[in-house]
Amino acid sequence: MPSALPDGEPVPDDGALPAPALAGAANRPLGFYLHVPYCATRCGYCDFNTYTATELRGTGGVLASRDNYADTLIDEIRLARKVLGDDPREVRTVFVGGGTPTLLAADDLVRMLGAIRDEFGLAADAEVTTEANPESVDERYLATLRAGGFNRISFGMQSAKQHVLKVLDRTHTPGRPEACVAEARAVGFDHVNLDLIYGTPGESDDDWRASLDAVLGAGPDHVSAYALIVEEGTQLARRIRRGEVPMTDDDVHADRYLIADEVLGAAGYDWYEVSNWATSKAARCLHNELYWRGADWWGAGPGAHSHVGGVRWWNVKHPGAYAGALAAGRSPGAGREVLSEEDRRVERVLLELRLREGVPLALLKGAGLAAAGRALGEGLLEAGPYGEGRAVLTLRGRLLADAVVRDLVD
Repeated sequence: MPSALPDGEPVPDDGALPAPALAGAANRPLGFYLHVPYCATRCGYCDFNTYTATELRGTGGVLASRDNYADTLIDEIRLARKVLGDDPREVRTVFVGGGTPTLLAADDLVRMLGAIRDEFGLAADAEVTTEANPESVDERYLATLRAGGFNRISFGMQSAKQHVLKVLDRTHTPGRPEACVAEARAVGFDHVNLDLIYGTPGESDDDWRASLDAVLGAGPDHVSAYALIVEEGTQLARRIRRGEVPMTDDDVHADRYLIADEVLGAAGYDWYEVSNWATSKAARCLHNELYWRGADWWGAGPGAHSHVGGVRWWNVKHPGAYAGALAAGRSPGAGREVLSEEDRRVERVLLELRLREGVPLALLKGAGLAAAGRALGEGLLEAGPYGEGRAVLTLRGRLLADAVVRDLVD
């Protein structure tokens, strides 16, 4: 969750939504994102809304403490219940992200999930995920999560090579993420993801292949692989500017992506979103699919974003300000916007084009439809689906996905 927040209109103190946003809500799937903003150390590439103990010292007092954070977040879950009303609406997905959620006690994560269950109810087949730092969990911790209702876990691996992890300022030991997969399986987790980053300065093709081989050896049923983005204001950006490490290269990113798709595909992982591969449809991340398909979700926590029925809002960033608002009985919302039909159409194109199923050509307007025709001729869209009325990216199209989608919405 990037740290920058957009502008927007004020959020009412009680968090109330416009009536049209709630119309028909009971028939739409609902997910919850729970943001835990704490990290033991700050990774050099990270631009997310996260805080170390040193960064929080003196800025929020007891309100910013992770010791009582679960109680604060539960207050927002209860606020969500009031705002969303009494229509029966079970929660389909829960995703706990960060930061490092597993810096909290496992019982705290289970209590947060329990509050959602108590206030809303969970669907019988609900997907419940947490992110985890490999060094912050052991089998006992994982067993507590599994017994408490979590059935999916995502470990941050990034790379199997120590020198690559060092550039990223990652503190886990190579081999630990793979061990975590085995521990999660041993305590009964249904689905396990490993997160990778490619294109780190100093990483070679062989390093990247070694990371992919390590993933395959561990045997998760889901893999996410993202190109490193150097964000302004990060430690990595400063190191590159000083010439300590080279700038990342788009051509290298493309080569690494092709290697990933080849290796993962040969091992039985199918891409279903540009940066995500799964061994089966059941192994896909349903929570992320809610985002990509414009469903409803409530984001609880500092800086978290939410969307319900065409209204998007975001919370204040700082944990102290967030906790202070809830302690005073106010919504922690910092701003919101009501999306127009055109806004929602454009967002559907932006997000759905990245999916394996693609986007309906009927969503495109004149210039966008003409651009789709050109993309087809240039080998960026699949011919078969195009003939059936859908724009679906080819492998080459995935490499150029951002450029393709810009053309389709212009």
